[in-house]
Amino acid sequence: MDTKTLAHEFTKLCQDGQFDEAGNRFWSEQVVSLEPMEGEMARAQGRKALEGKGQWWYANHEIHSTSTEGPYVHGDQFAVRFNMDITPKTGDTAGQRIQMTEVGLYTVKDGKITEERFFYGG
Repeated sequence: MDTKTLAHEFTKLCQDGQFDEAGNRFWSEQVVSLEPMEGEMARAQGRKALEGKGQWWYANHEIHSTSTEGPYVHGDQFAVRFNMDITPKTGDTAGQRIQMTEVGLYTVKDGKITEERFFYGG
């Protein structure tokens, strides 16, 4: 599958709220996920680690709504913009409803996502 087709199918699943299915279908076995933060969630490698990261996210955030824009494709990469209305359950903003924007930059090799790198809005 080429990058453009994968990007559109991945983004459609995300637009439909099927984030886990998007990962399960398109992550490579050794996929790497990078977040712009310190700590254990800053880097995760492998499907199991990313599945655990997703479970952590759902356990620690109340998700009111999400929207997904894109994809924006260039060569073997594509970007997707995510808008989220959430209430964190832990940390400095626990209990405070916030709106969050992030961009995911995905790299594709051999028809699978090998890296996802996130950028947060200001």
